Amino acid sequence: MNAPAPPAETLRAALAGLLDGLPPKAAAQAVERLIANYRGTTPTHTPVLRDRSDVVAYAAYRMPATFEAVRAALDAFAETVPEWTPGSHVDVGGGTGAATWAVTATWDGDRPVTVLDWAEPALALGRDLAAANPALKGAEWHRSRIGAALTIESTDLVTVSYVLGELTEEDRGHVVDAAAAAAPAVVIIEPGTPDGYARIIEARDRLIGAGFRIAAPCPHSAACPIVPGEDWCHFSARVSRSSLHRQVKGGSLPYEDEKFSYVAATRFPVTPAPSRVVRRPQIRKGQVLLDLCGPDEALHRETVTKRHGPLYRAARDADWGDAWPPDTD
Repeated sequence: MNAPAPPAETLRAALAGLLDGLPPKAAAQAVERLIANYRGTTPTHTPVLRDRSDVVAYAAYRMPATFEAVRAALDAFAETVPEWTPGSHVDVGGGTGAATWAVTATWDGDRPVTVLDWAEPALALGRDLAAANPALKGAEWHRSRIGAALTIESTDLVTVSYVLGELTEEDRGHVVDAAAAAAPAVVIIEPGTPDGYARIIEARDRLIGAGFRIAAPCPHSAACPIVPGEDWCHFSARVSRSSLHRQVKGGSLPYEDEKFSYVAATRFPVTPAPSRVVRRPQIRKGQVLLDLCGPDEALHRETVTKRHGPLYRAARDADWGDAWPPDTD
């Protein structure tokens, strides 16, 4: 009997036929308009995804990137809680459900899943896509305003991905507070821009104030050592480019890199990374330069050379966002 396809492959297959019947020009125009919204520059009290054309364009263009970013954040989180698996999951502002697919790619097994979003067309398409994923066939899709009126039933894990940028500052606070009240584990992902990082830091501070411990990416729950306005903490996930990506952005590469910022926090004990690689490693002749955020609540650069033996080989394989040093058990 053949093993089921990984969620990433199943998602790509489910998305492949979405653009059938939608004129390429209409899809491209919808994408151009949506890009500005999802860069976090247009807070709104109305759904960004207005109709079927918007939702199809969004899903085909953005869902693979959202999936890869959320999966990368969840993978880093899962490494800090290796014995824990969420028994239930609520995705706030989940739209077409990319984060729910990422959860199924991170942890095996079925669990109750609820997606909350204010755009009915997004929920409808997300429900249709989820039929291709056995772990999501029982998922519930509910229309809900995302803001001060948000209520979340008790669950094990809440994800909030690419949502805070659509909200006012006051509504962002309400959403983070509601997530913190509902679950012992909260993971929030935003675009890897200075503004996205600022929203993550705001949420991080709010979660710490609510009694949470930071699991990832930070090696500690103290103040972020990055000076606001000088730099920002973000990471990168590689995404296969669809024909719609190539149509809108041009270029010939079969992939692009999705930049994202995130925070994962829990109310239960975690073992954060000893340090985190916060920039792409620089491989030089006989040495690797690693920019790290460490447990001493500071940023520093570590040079790993050939004389370090196995550690040097590990450094050459290290990627942006990885824990450092690697687990040698």
